[in-house]
Amino acid sequence: MQYNKDISNYQGIIPAFYACYDAKGNVDGERVELLTKCMIEKGVKGVYVGGSSGECIYQTVPDRKKTLEHVMKAAEGKLTVIAQVACNNTAESRKLAAHAESLGVDAIAAIPPIYFHLPEYAIAEYWNDISDSAPNTDFVIYNIPQLAEVALTMPLFREMKKNPRVVAVKNSSMPTQDIQNAANDVIYGMCACHGNLYGVIKEILRVRSGLDIGGVRKPLPDLIPEDMEKVKKCADMIDKAIERYII
Repeated sequence: MQYNKDISNYQGIIPAFYACYDAKGNVDGERVELLTKCMIEKGVKGVYVGGSSGECIYQTVPDRKKTLEHVMKAAEGKLTVIAQVACNNTAESRKLAAHAESLGVDAIAAIPPIYFHLPEYAIAEYWNDISDSAPNTDFVIYNIPQLAEVALTMPLFREMKKNPRVVAVKNSSMPTQDIQNAANDVIYGMCACHGNLYGVIKEILRVRSGLDIGGVRKPLPDLIPEDMEKVKKCADMIDKAIERYII
């Protein structure tokens, strides 16, 4: 059977989706839905669920399934949904891939296996095994070498292009980062906090949008009171950048 690619779903702004927790640190379906609806209201094209911003390596398979289920429920077909399904073993990754396809996501994505340095043929087999568990769904390669310590090389990419479901690469390698000064000032400000970057981002969401999706999961460090002035400063910088650059 010929697999037909349609990349029109991936044109536009598709931000990463943040992990949403209750006061006890459990995945909060209601907050997941609130964040999803917030994304729709902001006019983005879609969401990328279960990646670094989703704290995937600290979540269980049930956590990740629950998050995606509530995203899909709230999205109601209004967003392109890409689900990052990789775990550090093939079996659980395949379960998440099949689950994502059963929910009707537009694409699944996967980082390479981390910790052990595998040969490229093993990485290709890992990605293709995951893709085979969602045979009717697009596949996105996630290249983030600064965290995975595995880079997408041209030979590996050529091998993966043999898979007809591969439609894109999410390239988060350092040389491709946007170095616009206004954006960098915000990023540096967020990174200067004691609390983890994603915790800072969530607090900025609360300050700017009144959206409370909880903190971060340990061992990621929580914000401390001394962070709050820095958070407010970052929120102010974002407001000024939007006023200046957004038409």
